[in-house]
Amino acid sequence: MATGIDIGSNSLRVAKIECRSLELVAQYEKVVRTAEEIEKTKRISQEALQRIVAALEEAKKRVGFDEPTKAVATAAFRMAQNAREAVEYIKEHSGIEVEVIDEARESYYSAKGVEYGLRRHGIDAQKFLLVDIGGGSTEVIVKHRNELIFQSFPIGILTTIQKYHTKEQIVFGIRKELGQVKEFLNDIYETFGKPKILVGTGGTPSTVAALKLGMVYETYDAWRVSGTTIDVQDIQKAYKRLILLDPKERSKLVGIGREDAIIAGLVILEEILRISGYKEMVVSDEGVREGVALDLCEHQDNSK
Repeated sequence: MATGIDIGSNSLRVAKIECRSLELVAQYEKVVRTAEEIEKTKRISQEALQRIVAALEEAKKRVGFDEPTKAVATAAFRMAQNAREAVEYIKEHSGIEVEVIDEARESYYSAKGVEYGLRRHGIDAQKFLLVDIGGGSTEVIVKHRNELIFQSFPIGILTTIQKYHTKEQIVFGIRKELGQVKEFLNDIYETFGKPKILVGTGGTPSTVAALKLGMVYETYDAWRVSGTTIDVQDIQKAYKRLILLDPKERSKLVGIGREDAIIAGLVILEEILRISGYKEMVVSDEGVREGVALDLCEHQDNSK
């Protein structure tokens, strides 16, 4: 067994994998909003740290951290001026050591987790374009045989709603910021060719897929969501449905803590689908947490 913990900029996610069979035996997820107010303060707030510790304690009870466990933290911790103190606080109050990973390691874990998910659903994972939309950043990754080409962009759902406050501002700002993503994609296509499939991971594409399948937050089924394809019409349908709801009603569909950020996420997702030149996207619930657990499994095998 191995357990991977991903302390993201919006959510804390845990996956436990049985190393011999590679079966995913347990999962946990909680919105902790690590990157809340980070655009203004450049710090992870005390409230966010308390939410992280509480989530770790809950995850420990539900999933169990007895076997080899590794916790990683991503964009919010990379941005925060108090990252070292934040890691020390988490260690002191939960007993969990957290490694702040760079963009390269995050991309590696994300691609590894997504490839695992695609293979579980019988989808060819030799070559794919992956977009990982997080709370503090968006990673764009190309898996080409055994090679990974990636770039991290400072465009996240939480940082977006901290910078822009109306739909018009969000759309204008996102389109401007995604210009650099389009340039990166053009370079990738020119050098390696355009991959057959575009894969989306993160809370936003997963939410669109879940709504398409008729789920709400309480009935969310990760297995059914993974492998589902979504297109621009699905994203627009989700946007129109959610924008009409008040925050309390919206949270029933997308989860408490996501009710405001999901709108920005949908704008980012739609624009990425447009500029990437794909008609549809395959959704993967798997990502960094599974990649971390799988990497632990491989290290166990190599140490024998």
